Formats: sequence, structure tokens, C-alpha cells
Amino acid sequence: MRDLALGLRLAVGGGRMSGAALLRLAMTAFGIALAVAVLLPAAAVHHLADARAARAAAIKPVTEPRAGVAPLLTYSWYPSVGEDFVTLTAVAATGPGSPIPPGLAHLPAPGELVVSPELAAKLASPGGDSMRAKLPGHVVGQLSRDGVADAGDLSAYYGVPAARIQAEGDRGAAVYAFGRPYTGLGVPAVMLAIVLPIAAVLLLPLLIFVTTASRMGAAQRERRLAALRLLGLDARQVKRVAAAESLVGAGIGLVAGLGFFAVLRTFIADILPFGLRIFPEDFVPDWPLVVMIVLLVPGLAVGSAMFGLRRTIVEPLGVVRQGKPMRRRMWWRWALTAAGVLFLAGTLLLDRGNGDTAGGLALAAGSVFLLVGVAALLPWLVERIVERLHGGSPSWQLAIRRLQLDSGTASRVVSGLVVVLAGTILIQGVLTSLSGSVRQQTPPAGAATAPVRVQTTAAHEAEVVRLAASAAGVTGTHPARNIVIQSGQEQTYGVVGDCVALKVEADVGSCADGDAFFVVPDRGATAPVGKVRLQSRYHDSEVNGPEWTVPSTVKVVPSGDPAKAAEGQLLVTPGALGGLALPGSSVAVYVSGTGDPRTLTDNVARALNSLAWNAAVSKSDYLDDFAARDQRMVESFRSVLITASLFVLAVAAMSLLMLSIEQISERRRPLAALSAAGVPIGVLARGSLWQTAIPVVVGVVLAVAAGLGLTAPILRLADRSMIIDVPALLALAGATVAAVLLVTGLTMPLLRQVTRLDTLRSE
Repeated sequence: MRDLALGLRLAVGGGRMSGAALLRLAMTAFGIALAVAVLLPAAAVHHLADARAARAAAIKPVTEPRAGVAPLLTYSWYPSVGEDFVTLTAVAATGPGSPIPPGLAHLPAPGELVVSPELAAKLASPGGDSMRAKLPGHVVGQLSRDGVADAGDLSAYYGVPAARIQAEGDRGAAVYAFGRPYTGLGVPAVMLAIVLPIAAVLLLPLLIFVTTASRMGAAQRERRLAALRLLGLDARQVKRVAAAESLVGAGIGLVAGLGFFAVLRTFIADILPFGLRIFPEDFVPDWPLVVMIVLLVPGLAVGSAMFGLRRTIVEPLGVVRQGKPMRRRMWWRWALTAAGVLFLAGTLLLDRGNGDTAGGLALAAGSVFLLVGVAALLPWLVERIVERLHGGSPSWQLAIRRLQLDSGTASRVVSGLVVVLAGTILIQGVLTSLSGSVRQQTPPAGAATAPVRVQTTAAHEAEVVRLAASAAGVTGTHPARNIVIQSGQEQTYGVVGDCVALKVEADVGSCADGDAFFVVPDRGATAPVGKVRLQSRYHDSEVNGPEWTVPSTVKVVPSGDPAKAAEGQLLVTPGALGGLALPGSSVAVYVSGTGDPRTLTDNVARALNSLAWNAAVSKSDYLDDFAARDQRMVESFRSVLITASLFVLAVAAMSLLMLSIEQISERRRPLAALSAAGVPIGVLARGSLWQTAIPVVVGVVLAVAAGLGLTAPILRLADRSMIIDVPALLALAGATVAAVLLVTGLTMPLLRQVTRLDTLRSE
């Protein structure tokens, strides 16, 4: 304990602190704080996902009959509101003992609506009136936290008479209880495949930063330890003193990291990107993980300081360093890399697009092993390369000789850059491929003429037309029946409606009653010919209708957008059917009117409010809203992760800068001697540049190979084609090279200072 107390006094007391000691203390604390700030949220993911899954299991309905229980009748539907879907559940009790869903104190009466907290917040926002128009009933309360799986859930319970749900037949459900046992993995496999590589990309450079910062001022510290040996301390006591010195910065960083996490936890619900919401109460790391982090992270700083003394013998009259280090052991480095490759290769046994739990776990484990393995391989690979390099300019020879003597320190620091670059290439590749699969949809020109779409059934078609026509700004209604055309073993989906409705489905050009159109899909299908059977399909029920002879005057219309639902459809006007009665089916009523389309949509929704699930109101081009949202989500995700990667890249560059400063400070006497012998400062500067650039170039090659190697199996399981964004790849590699040039430029003032002649005299 006396040795530890002495180390603490030397770290924070004992007179004026030198600039190097103060910088080492600050950088160690900064690195530890960042590492703790990354580890604690990562440790909280399991509890967060587990709490969410437990609530989701608790609100699952139990539909198996139970004796003596009057069931709760439910009917769920999912209206679209802007870029979101709302889960609405109509409920009706059949007796006094009917179960009550979690989150409700009592069942809502007919016409009452109880909404989730997130839905209540959206209704109270400036754009809430438009959302409110599409919800039935009137809001009387909010669900508690037990009634939603996620804080961002948009859901509500709507009270209706029991007869209204009974009229839906099998489409409704009789619920006898709520809550099913929760079993399984708390963190989904897909989340593991995303979280673990991101945590590795963010954490490894921070750990390297901590080890680099803890070794700053090594020469000064070793002289101080030699003085302690002269005072009578033995070798073990000196190591305990050195450990205590490192423990001070680690303790400060640990407290700062815990404080940052406490502040982050308070505001986490408001700062997450992409509109994500979580309950702060769920964002709590498990206590065993907290204890592990509190013990291991400060231990890293202490361990790195001890590791730095492994080849240093501290004697009372000075410090003796061992010569050229032993050849690096390679088996464990290749073992880590091989484990990552085997895990990733194991995903080849799974079918393409099969992203199940086993595939997600294999991807997560393989990604982490490969990233760590690449970082471990770099020092060994640089050592083998510089052993075989000879000759060249004086600056090149200075750099090569220095790397031959000790390439490990520089390579370990550059490993942080490699991990960041490989992880960023992985993220960039996945997001580029995903965004390439999001097709930009161009709605037909007719969608502007009838901008409102009401999805209903044939039984409610007349009522929908009547109520929609009464809404403010409406000038016309245009029903369109969805049918199935059976021709032998082939089926073709079709739409029967007037020309206004058909022009919303596709750009059919000139149209008159009696026309029929076939929208040609990319796969080259042909329109049905001759006699066919008209059928309807609604809620998994199939009804046969009359036979119809397809007219020979069917006009072929090319599909201008391969993503449109009208692809491959037969569009028919009523006159072409010759008065045939269509079987009952789903109906889309398109509404035309004046004024702003959003205002018109809200007016129609209010007019049809009483029909609830029997009239789903949306924009005619509602698919475009979701496509635009998906594209924005991908772009936002890319921006956030690239920003985080650049931040960690800056941390890795700071590690490189600290290493360069430390190396110049340790070699000030040889550098001053070279300068006095006539070696130009430019040669020394270029030597410093090559000394840093060689490990970086090797690391960039490794990072590109690892990043692309990680991207391919992930996209294979996601069933996406791999798209390499070459400009982005070059930009990331250029940013890494720029970091090397910046570090070299920042060390120039120190290099000029240590090469002055008075520096040599002071020695």
C-alpha cells in the first residue's frame, strides 16, 4: 500500500507537474472516459432488448379458450398516417370478466380511443391534426409503459360494440388472456450482427489510444523510477509505483465515463437518430458487466504501463533496455483471423437471404474476430516487410532502419486506423448496397387528378362513395375493383374502373369506356387471351365470378416504373365487361377534388371516420412516401455512422500524433547529432513521414481487404447485390493518408526544436 500511495503522490503531487506528465494524465483520462462511454451503452443493449422482448411477450394475446373466461373480442388493422403505420385494435368485452390488455386501467367504451405515449405526442405536435383525422373515435387517455413494446410504438385501443367485431367473422379474434412466456435470445441475431462490429470499430482504437497515452513520457518516468531504485526500492516496488501512477488517470477517466453515461441515459430518448425511441429505464447495463468494465478498463491502463516496462531493466544508476525484440509469435494472430474467416465461411452453408439467428451470430462473431485479427496481424506483417527492404534515399533508410529496430509500437497504433477504416468500409458497403435496392418510384400522372385513395370492400363501397362525396373540396369519386383473372393455370391480377381510376394505376394514355390495357412487366409476361374466369380474393377467401372473353383490342402499356404494383396487371374499364356482374372484392375508391392534396385527404378521412377499418384513407401515391422515408433512413444512418467513424479516426490519429511526439522526444539526442553532422531537416522530416506511412499503407491494404471481405457475406444473407462505392472507398483511404500527413506536419515544430545545437549541448 505504501508503494501505491507513493505512486499516487508522484502522479499528482510532488511539486510542479511537467507538461509531459500533465498531458499523459489528461490523455489517459480522456481515452478511458471514451472507452467507458462506449462500453456502458454496449453493455446496456442486452437489458434494453430483453426488457423490450419481455413487454412484447406480455401483450401477446392468448386465443386458446379457457374455461370460465368471457373472451375479449378484438380486431386489428394498420392505417397509414403519413410515413408511419398505426396499429389500431378494436376491443369489445363479452362479459364482466373479459381480460384487459396490459397498459389499460379499463376497456375503452364504444367510440373511445386510448393511445400509446408516442402516438399521443405526435397528435399533440403541430402536424397532429392530419394524423387525428385518420383515427376513429375520440382520445380519452394514454397507455402505460406496460402496454407497448417500444417507446416509439404507434398503437391504440378503440372501443366498439361487440356486434361490430362479430360481424367480421373469422377476421376478428377472441382473446382469453394476455401474456406468453418469453424465451429465447434477448438480443436479436440481426442486432448482434450490427452492434458487435460497430462496438469493435469504436472500441479498439480507443483502447489503443489508452495504451499509447499511458506510455507517454516513458523516458522521464524511467529516470524517476531509477531514482527510486537509488533510494532503496527493489524492482517489484518500482513496478507497483509505476502501476499507481497509471491508475490516477484511469480513475479520473472512469469517473468521467460514468458521469457521461449518466447524462446520456437521461437524454437518450431525445437524441437517438431516425426517430427511434426507448425508455430510459431500460437503458441500464447489467451489473456484472458494469463491475467487469470498472475493473478491466482501468486495468488496461495499468497493464499497458507494465507491458511497456517488459524489456526495460530499471537499475539504481540508470535504465537498461534490451536490444532488438524477439521475432513476433504469429500463431495466435493467424488463429484470430482464421476464426473470423471460418465463421464467415460458415454462412455459405446457409441459403441466400436466410438471415436467421445462426447466420446473425456467425456474422457477428466472424466480424469481431476478423477485425481483431487484422489489427493483430499488422505488426507482424510490417515487421516481415521491412526486414526485406534495403537501400533507397537517406530519409527512406532512416525510416526503414528505425522500423527494423522497433516496428511494433507504430504498427499497434496504426492498427486503430485499420480497424476504423475496415469497419467504415463495411458500413459504407452495406448501406450503399441497401440504398441501391431502394427504388425511386415515379407515380403515374393520373395520381395528381385523383390524389386520395380509400381502400374498402364491395359491401361498403356505396357508403364510402356517399360519405367521401360529402367531404369539402371533393369533385368526384372513382371506384376501382380488384379482381383475379384465371386463364387455365395462369393468374393475372386486374383492376376494373373508369379511366380516372385506371390512370392512377398506370400511364395508359388516351382512354375511353370499353378499353382494356395490359401493363407489361420486366419479366415479359403476355396478356391473357380468349375466355377467362373472373375471381375475387379478399381476406384469403376466393369467390368465382362469371366467364369473360378478353377483347382482342387490349392495348399494351409499357411499365414506366418497375416497382409499381400495377406491373403485369390487366386494367379494364366497365364497358369492356359488357355488363357482367363482378364478384365481391376489395375496392379502391379514388377521390378527385380541389385544393391541397393533403388537406383533401384529411377532409375525406374525417368524413369516413365512423367506418373505422372499413375505410382506409391514404394518398394515391402513398408508396412514394415510404420509399422516400426508407431512402432518408439509409442516408441518415450512413451520415451518423460515418461521423462516428471519422471521430474515432481522429482519436486514432491523436494516438499516432502522441506516438510521433514521444519518439522524437526519446530520440532527441541522435536527431540533434544528425543535424549537427549536416543532415538537412527535410531528410529527417521525410524519414519521420516514411516511418509512419509504411505501416499505414500496409494497414490500408489490409483494411480494404477485410472491409470488403466482411461486406460480402452480410449482403449475401440479406439477399442484396454488392455495390462498391469506389469514390467513397478512395475518400476513406485518402482520409487515412491525410491523417498521416497531418501528424507529420504537426510534429515539425518539435523536430526543429530538438535538432538545434543547444539541445545537443544540454545533453
